[in-house]
Amino acid sequence: MGHLTSHRLGVVLLTVGLSACAVGPNFRRPTPPTATGYGSAPSQGETGSSTGLGGGRQHFDSAAQVPAEWWKLFESPKLNALIAQALEANPDLAAARAALREAHELYEAQLTSFFPTAQGGFSATRAKNALGSIANPTSLPQSNPYYNLFTAQVSVSYLPDVFGATRRAVEAAKAQETNNRFQLEATYLTLTSNVVVTALQEASLRGQIASSERLVELQQQVTRAVRGQRALGTASELDLLAQIASEAQTAATLPPLRKQLGQTRDELTALLGRLPADEPDETFLLEEMTLPLELPVSLPSKIVLQRPDVRAAEANLHIASAEAGIALANLLPQFTITAETGSSALAMSQLFKGGTGFWDVGASLTQTLFDAGALLHKHRATDAALDQAGAHYRAAVILACQNVADTLRALQADADALKASAEADRAAESAFELARKQQALGTISLVAMLNAEQTYQQAEVAVVQARASRYADSAALFQALGGGWWNRPGESVNE
Repeated sequence: MGHLTSHRLGVVLLTVGLSACAVGPNFRRPTPPTATGYGSAPSQGETGSSTGLGGGRQHFDSAAQVPAEWWKLFESPKLNALIAQALEANPDLAAARAALREAHELYEAQLTSFFPTAQGGFSATRAKNALGSIANPTSLPQSNPYYNLFTAQVSVSYLPDVFGATRRAVEAAKAQETNNRFQLEATYLTLTSNVVVTALQEASLRGQIASSERLVELQQQVTRAVRGQRALGTASELDLLAQIASEAQTAATLPPLRKQLGQTRDELTALLGRLPADEPDETFLLEEMTLPLELPVSLPSKIVLQRPDVRAAEANLHIASAEAGIALANLLPQFTITAETGSSALAMSQLFKGGTGFWDVGASLTQTLFDAGALLHKHRATDAALDQAGAHYRAAVILACQNVADTLRALQADADALKASAEADRAAESAFELARKQQALGTISLVAMLNAEQTYQQAEVAVVQARASRYADSAALFQALGGGWWNRPGESVNE
């Protein structure tokens, strides 16, 4: 008995030893970029500034961390509430969570490949012998050819992982789970960013509509004034027609803005996982939000660890590496160990009694001798897929760094654009105030004063647009940096 136990232990140890060798490439995380910045785009320093709402000077800090809930930097309770609702009810996020659960269960299922498979079976047979047979397979008299046969058995099979095919399959399943995890993070980041940007777009449109409505009112006043002048003979018919056309052109800007606002509200409602009839009560104005002034700027070596799309591409590269190992292992001999034991009797009551037991143990080795090169071509295909995954990973890294660089340039330009728009707005406002005083003194006409106010309102529209761009590009920077998922409790960027 001791000798048998030692023999079995030796077989197990031999199997484990053979399983320690896994053919194919061993995956290593790609070397991160060595670039220390984003070219001429700033990773340190600050933007320009201007007076008024959203005109603060934004500072870039490569050592700063990206908050996990970065949208709270806009200091809008209504925005925070909508994001919480979106995270709870958005169907895309729910689908991504389900896909991660599926990938995890498939990984757990793949892990069982390391263990033997045992199956139990029971069969009952009613049979009749040929009366003319020269041999009776039962103890029954030949005159009674009918008999029953009952068999109960347990079968065990085991596929030793001699060349690591099972290990590579488990490795691929785990990498697929990692891929789905970062697909979930990408969906989470896209959702939160879209809610923020959509809310900002709504705020911008409301500001533009308010200014445009005031412009239409001013145009109507100018038209009435020109009509009066035409009646007095101080203005021509051509002057009146030109003013009517100008009023119509200004009024024509409102329907597209209102259409955009309605569609933006529909988009925001859909992000919350609702139908259009269930539009949220919250509405947004830029005056109710704060521009984030302290902006983190992660370097390229960190971006590749932070961006969910880059990490998903890395997981795909890992999957391709493992599948190349599986294809190589399939070219090599395949080993199988089987065992079976049970009892067979002519009556149920005789099962497992003396003389009814049986067992067998066996091992097999198979090697494909000819398949017209199918396995070889499949192996070469996995090598090509590995090269493809590597190229996709490099493309993801380049895109991630490009997104950060583009956003940094946009933030610099936004600050300058807002400064210029604010200066034009102040000049137009001063001109309007002066025109209003002069019109009160009777030194200029009402039409001249209204034209000055119209110029001021047009400058106000430009300021709203410039301000909204700055807010939206600030949100885009947090998205480009990966959204701060690694700063949530229990998360690590190095996993």
